[in-house]
Amino acid sequence: MSIESRKFRDDINGLRAWAVIAVIFYHFGVYGFAGGFVGVDIFFAISGFLMTGIVVEGLERSKTSPFSVIEFYMARARRILPALIVLCAVLLALGWKALPPLDYKMLGTHSVAGVSFLSNMQFWREAGYFDTQSHEKWLLHTWSLAVEWQFYIILPLVLVAVWKWRPNRQAITLVMLTGLMVSLASSIVVTQTAPSAAFYLLPTRAWEMLAGGLVYLLANRLVITASTRTAFEIVGFALIIGSIVGFDSSSSWPGWRALVPVIGTSLILLAARSNSIWTGPTAIQWLGTRSYSLYLWHWPIVVALTYLDQQNNPTYILTGLVLTLVLGNISYHLVETPARRYLTNMSMRKNAAVLLSCAIAVTVAGLGVRLNQGVNGRLPAEVEAISLESKNKNPRRDECLLMTGVVSPSCTFGGSELQAIVLGDSHANAVVSAVVSAAPSSNSAIMEWTYSGCPTIQGVHHPVQRQCGEFVEWAIQKLKTIPSNIPVVIVNRYAQYAIGANENIGEDNIPQVYFSKPYQTSEPDFIDEYSRNLKDTACEIAKNHTVYLVRPIPEMGVDVPTRAARAALAGTQKPIYVSLADYNHRQAFIWKAQDAARDQCGVKILNPLPYLCSDGRCVGTKDNQPLYRDDDHLSESGNKVLVPMFSEIFGNKDITAPVAITNASLTH
Repeated sequence: MSIESRKFRDDINGLRAWAVIAVIFYHFGVYGFAGGFVGVDIFFAISGFLMTGIVVEGLERSKTSPFSVIEFYMARARRILPALIVLCAVLLALGWKALPPLDYKMLGTHSVAGVSFLSNMQFWREAGYFDTQSHEKWLLHTWSLAVEWQFYIILPLVLVAVWKWRPNRQAITLVMLTGLMVSLASSIVVTQTAPSAAFYLLPTRAWEMLAGGLVYLLANRLVITASTRTAFEIVGFALIIGSIVGFDSSSSWPGWRALVPVIGTSLILLAARSNSIWTGPTAIQWLGTRSYSLYLWHWPIVVALTYLDQQNNPTYILTGLVLTLVLGNISYHLVETPARRYLTNMSMRKNAAVLLSCAIAVTVAGLGVRLNQGVNGRLPAEVEAISLESKNKNPRRDECLLMTGVVSPSCTFGGSELQAIVLGDSHANAVVSAVVSAAPSSNSAIMEWTYSGCPTIQGVHHPVQRQCGEFVEWAIQKLKTIPSNIPVVIVNRYAQYAIGANENIGEDNIPQVYFSKPYQTSEPDFIDEYSRNLKDTACEIAKNHTVYLVRPIPEMGVDVPTRAARAALAGTQKPIYVSLADYNHRQAFIWKAQDAARDQCGVKILNPLPYLCSDGRCVGTKDNQPLYRDDDHLSESGNKVLVPMFSEIFGNKDITAPVAITNASLTH
């Protein structure tokens, strides 16, 4: 029996239908499917069951017909690659006329990651699955294919090695059970400490596939009555439905919670009930046979609704669901089935040549798009100009914005007479040129001390930027060597470190830093400690210098140039803004801490809101041009609206003896 000719089980096919329905309805935002993402966990368990069966049966026949790992890989490639390659090619072709450079560059990157089955690692490095930005990535859903493929690569190698050691199912069962326990324990721990890694990476997902594999190994050893099979199926579907209804995007995942749908799937696989009312109906079987193509095509349609800002429009959602069925069916009939039939009848060498050639073609196209920065010149000049505002950042950002280490490069801008020092994180780096523009003369100089992801607060501990606290201490000590008539302008994205980034769903109230001890949530004690240390740090610096604390820059929560370019391409000009009420709600404790510093030690406050906000809104664009280069950093053109605000520094400053910048004054 070949790898492709194993007995068809309509219960597994029906279970696939349940999984794909759950995922599709979840992504389209259908009410009642808040936990529909568990469909992927169902797919994982099914894959483990089927792949373990293929490998173990092949090993057991190896005396008469040697098991070929390469043939196993080629069978998986014939199943997965053709439809995936077509999807990537179609999206790249459509994107040529429909996507601004930044979006197109991202699609090129993700196409390469998709066909090379590395997309789970790519998306892990970018953002969490439940983040708002993820809904703008056309190939996000390929992460699960990457996890499965990586499992497919490792599984036969491990099982062949075990078979050589002990050629029996007991040894394989022991090894797979050990792997499951290690992977599950890792998943539970890592879900709490590094949730994005736990979600995307194989080591914390392998247990779900191993669970399915163990079901296969145990199924033939168990004698299960008809009534028990029925009970298993009912309980299994109860667990799956309970997961779909009971979990949502706020649930830590996978971790222990993923046990619920995986156990449910395992029970249904053990039940093995054909022609069941749960899995047997014609419509369910139809969906099951097309589940892979439906999965592939539904997500780009969801992203398209996001691009059109119609993700909550019932008419568009219904249209998207119908289109998913149509495209999934077309893909099944015109790509999946003929490709599998055609490739199966070819030699393995020709199989590899055809699939590899097609994959390389998509890879080359994707790399070309990426290396050419999304290929400028495809779209109207206005659209591309808006999109390219994302690159309009401090030209010396890489040189001056510290990413690691303790000592700042002490970059200076302008002339030779030091007028002010700008201290802070990447938000400070984003407005340095506005401070330079506000300086009183062409010979004025502004010095920059900035550290990415590091709030200017003494005693801070940052799990990622581990030298952040040392940098802050260095800056405070270094300022003591700078003449006292040089003011210090402090700019930080304070709220992010205390309560999480506003653009990432699920990160609210999760501190990114700590002081006396780590906190799991931004509880009142932590906020009090954070605010007190913010105030005390400003007052410590104010002992020797005039300090200007800049109120937090409004965060848009969306990538402004990207959104504005899409709107311009579609011929719409929908405003991009955050309401003043939302800004005040997020930043209230920061304002309170800054006010406390003003009242206690006389620091001065600079407020950007009069320049960025009006009529109850803080806007991301002005005259249809982006003020931001992303979701929270002002661009080099956008920061110029704050020049009048920064002019207050020099209007209030009594410069009796200009400080000339010399090598000695920059000695670290």
